[in-house]
Amino acid sequence: MEITLETVVFYFLAVFISVCSILTVTTRHMVRSATYLLFTLFGTAGIYFLLGYTFLGSVQIMVYAGGIVVLYVFSILLTSGEGDRTTKLKRSKLLAGLGATVGGAIIVVFITLKHKFLVTTDLVLLEINIKTIGHSMLSSNKFGYLLPFEAVSILLLACIVGGLVIARKR
Repeated sequence: MEITLETVVFYFLAVFISVCSILTVTTRHMVRSATYLLFTLFGTAGIYFLLGYTFLGSVQIMVYAGGIVVLYVFSILLTSGEGDRTTKLKRSKLLAGLGATVGGAIIVVFITLKHKFLVTTDLVLLEINIKTIGHSMLSSNKFGYLLPFEAVSILLLACIVGGLVIARKR
């Protein structure tokens, strides 16, 4: 197996995403957790750019890293102080989480080893323009995503209103 720059960048991004993901859920400071989530989303965008999905990488940065993390940070700062810490997990919950993680890893390894992957040799590069992606995502036909898109919009609006209600009580 030949080691290329693309392979090195992929492994670097994989380790970076894994470390930042673990730090996201293990840190006790909420603002730091949101910052590690931001780094995880940037690393995921780096994987998309490495795979050649420029549109998906750009959307990852603009929507998730730009919008959602800012919403999280404002929600955290509106509902709690900057120095607030999360409570420490009880040993039983920690063991339950570790057990679920190990169980999930065993299932993933079992399925990966059981599955026979087919080698594809005749790959054809297909470039789809942004107009086609937009029409297919926001159409209301069988494979359109208009209804889930609107449902997520309403959910985010409810989160914003809930955050404001909680902040006004203080």
